[in-house]
Formats: sequence, structure tokens, C-alpha cells
Amino acid sequence: MRILFDNGTPRGIAKALLGHTVQEARSLGWDSLRNGELLDAAEAAGFEVFLTTDRNIRFQQNLGDRKIAIVVLSKGRWKLIRSRLSQIVATVGAAAPGSYTELIKRAIRAGYAKEYFPALAKVIAATGPGKGPGKKKGS
Repeated sequence: MRILFDNGTPRGIAKALLGHTVQEARSLGWDSLRNGELLDAAEAAGFEVFLTTDRNIRFQQNLGDRKIAIVVLSKGRWKLIRSRLSQIVATVGAAAPGSYTELIKRAIRAGYAKEYFPALAKVIAATGPGKGPGKKKGS
């Protein structure tokens, strides 16, 4: 799967996305493109998933006719999301063309994952919330 990272997406996530091709918008010279232009360029270049930290993208863009799957991280700081790598990888792997998924820590903790994020709920059930690579034992 070809995955495009937005400018705010932590680079460390790429190492966990084994078997996928990951590129950053800035490495393609797309860092000055606005969201609509960036999504157009990504689709034209054959990207299948757009990973971003822009939680407002769904309000700023008409996503109805998009072919690219959009996965939004609730946080962009590596130290806050690295314990959720297994959930991010599962969500990216389950992303369907044209889908929109937000990984919201609050929703996971509140138990809404099963209803609103079924693919993520399966990962949480298997790994437990807050577990995964980077999580130290006993913390």
C-alpha cells in the first residue's frame, strides 16, 4: 500500500508500516500545497492512504468523492503516539478506498471504539488500550 505522510505526521510511524511504501509530502515538494491540492496530487500519484494530524480536514474538504483513504491521528507528538503504533498500523491496513478514520484517544478510552471504529476495536481487544511497541512493562 502506498502511504503519504502529511507534514505533521511523525516519521517514526513509517518504521512500523512494514510492507508499505511510505513517502512524506515534503520529500515530494508538496509541503506548500493546501489540503485539497495535496489530496488531488496524492490521488493522481497513486497513493492509497493519507496519514495526517489535521483533525479539521473533514470540515475543510469535501471528502465524498475521494479515492484515497484518510487516517487522522489525534496527536502529532511522537512520544504521545508511539505506544499506539499497533493500533495505527491496524487502522492503516484496514483503510478502505475513500474512507475517513480518526484515531481519537478520548474515544478509545471512553469505549466508543467498538461503535465508531470497528477495525480499531478489534486491535484494542487484542492488544489492550495503550499497549504496543514502545510501552514499557509496568508503566
